[in-house]
Amino acid sequence: METVFDRPVDPQLIDRALTDSAFGSMWLDGLGDTRPEFPALAGPVSCDLLVVGGGYTGLWTALHAAQRDPSARVVLLEADRVGWAASGRNGGFVDASLTHGAENGRSRWPDELDRLDELGLENLDGMQEEIARLGLDVEWERSGMLTVATEPHQVEWLSESATEGGGQFLDREQVRAQVNSPTYLAGLFDPKTCAIVNPAKLAVELARACAEAGVRIHEHTPVTGLTRAGSEVRVRAGAHAVIAARVVLATNVFPSLLRRNRFHTVPVYDYVLATEPLSESQLASIGWDGRQGVGDSANQFHYYRLSADNRIVWGGYDAIYHFGRRVDPSYEHRPETYRRLAAHFFLTFPQLEDVRFTHRWAGAIDTNTRFCAHWGTAYKGKVAYVNGFTGLGVAAARFAADVCLDLVEHRRTARTELEMVRSKPLPFPPEPLASVGIQATRWSLDRADHQAGHRNVLLRTLDRLGLGFDS
Repeated sequence: METVFDRPVDPQLIDRALTDSAFGSMWLDGLGDTRPEFPALAGPVSCDLLVVGGGYTGLWTALHAAQRDPSARVVLLEADRVGWAASGRNGGFVDASLTHGAENGRSRWPDELDRLDELGLENLDGMQEEIARLGLDVEWERSGMLTVATEPHQVEWLSESATEGGGQFLDREQVRAQVNSPTYLAGLFDPKTCAIVNPAKLAVELARACAEAGVRIHEHTPVTGLTRAGSEVRVRAGAHAVIAARVVLATNVFPSLLRRNRFHTVPVYDYVLATEPLSESQLASIGWDGRQGVGDSANQFHYYRLSADNRIVWGGYDAIYHFGRRVDPSYEHRPETYRRLAAHFFLTFPQLEDVRFTHRWAGAIDTNTRFCAHWGTAYKGKVAYVNGFTGLGVAAARFAADVCLDLVEHRRTARTELEMVRSKPLPFPPEPLASVGIQATRWSLDRADHQAGHRNVLLRTLDRLGLGFDS
């Protein structure tokens, strides 16, 4: 069965649109000379809390630790630059969900889902309040989220979600009045559960807030190992050592410093395009006056939104795993995926056939077998870690940071009592089984999209084992 995105697009149109695009994140490129720099660690240091990783999770952890105890010595180490990886490359969707969507949460923690939803919305509201209170310039917009149906079977899915209390159902005319695409058959709009943000600005502004709160940040300082040092933890950081009372590992997609955790996540590559700023007439041709975040309802889904200067940021669909669990910059060069994304863009918005793409980029997402974050501790509770956000971590990273602090401070809180926090996903098998299983699952999800959503034996088996993907 053909889907709307199987239809042909003129190759010359794709060539023309991509020809002059720059390779690299539009968000990071836009920082220019405003991007702060922090010195590499120049000697041994001791601290009350060491945070490893300068993405959202690490930055929120360091900031909230300094807020909890202004006298604490907090140090953050980043192997490259603050926000250079997923935090500077994502779509900038700030979603309230802690479980990568209601269905994924319902299938795993049905008795906890209402509480998880409450905590997720509290976290999103708290994030908005904190950004305003700290004066962080991050282009925050509480835009809401529009989920669209592009195939007939998806219309029923959205209608059922609306009946269950998940937003306002929109028929074909209503959804096209919000955003005008001939591919839309219906929509579901939720005004409360999503914001959009400039993701790179969020990272660097959080770093600024950390520094102002007294956190010592060191870039270009890779951490290569942990050992016990009496009642503390000794951390190898380049040529130097850090002695820390407590450590939070916020390395996400990169190999864990704890061997026990290395099979719990795999890197999956996501790809993104960004257009030039739309003219007034181009913007008028598609409407989008509400500036909502948009995503479609397929297993292989697209996500897209408007930037502050009215570019369309367009990503998703292909999610590529490479044999061996490696994170490798060469995997970001994937012309066939950029061409596929461009084709799908023009199928969605044929009225924008004169638009050009200015940027194309990719990044690795950390995913686990339950498709949302998991936590753990080591070294008798002196070390905490979190991994597995699966591409929906812009807001969830803030919640995860507070959980990590609760864990290393040995606090019993509403967060640490959650079954979601106390349980762990099943690990992925070693290669070659991991690659075989992931590729078979990806093929099966594509087949489901082409067969009116019907899941084959593999997907149904994974569902029964609690390993199915349903966001």
